Amino acid sequence: MPALVPFEEIVHLFDEFEHTAWRLETQRGYATDRVSPNWARFQRGERLGYDPASPWHVSVREKIQQGKVFGRVRLVDYPPTEGQRFLLASGLGNVEAGEDIRNLYRVDAERLGLPDFDFWLFDSRILARFHIDDQGVTVGVEVIDDAPTVLLACQARDAAWHHAIPTGEFQAQVPSTA
Repeated sequence: MPALVPFEEIVHLFDEFEHTAWRLETQRGYATDRVSPNWARFQRGERLGYDPASPWHVSVREKIQQGKVFGRVRLVDYPPTEGQRFLLASGLGNVEAGEDIRNLYRVDAERLGLPDFDFWLFDSRILARFHIDDQGVTVGVEVIDDAPTVLLACQARDAAWHHAIPTGEFQAQVPSTA
């Protein structure tokens, strides 16, 4: 088992990156989402959107104003799981804050040979690979700066980004959640 650190030990990377922070999200649901106050709102059918006071939205806005880029690709099953529908709904606020979030059907990701694990890629130099259990709980993060491994993540990013669909456009294709 590789050396894992708690997520809290890598949060500094979100302040220190110089150009890009990019994420691949592969899970069908996340434990942190299910305990979020927004989960209950989502369950009630309330709109989840941009919150100018949200610490994440504040951080994203500040980085975007500095010329930095936040992007991510989320893998989605067909039909989407409840957790994936939540991410589609809540992701609109992140998009409004300045993130470029795109979506890719899992079958397409598998065809492309994308990794089946979540990661953040900072400045195409540091890979933060998430280790997540079957319940969607992050058990730790592996920080990797080994050039060949980071290069594979960069290639996965480029392939995912090329084939993924922007969130707004993707939502028009998603089966109704009603």
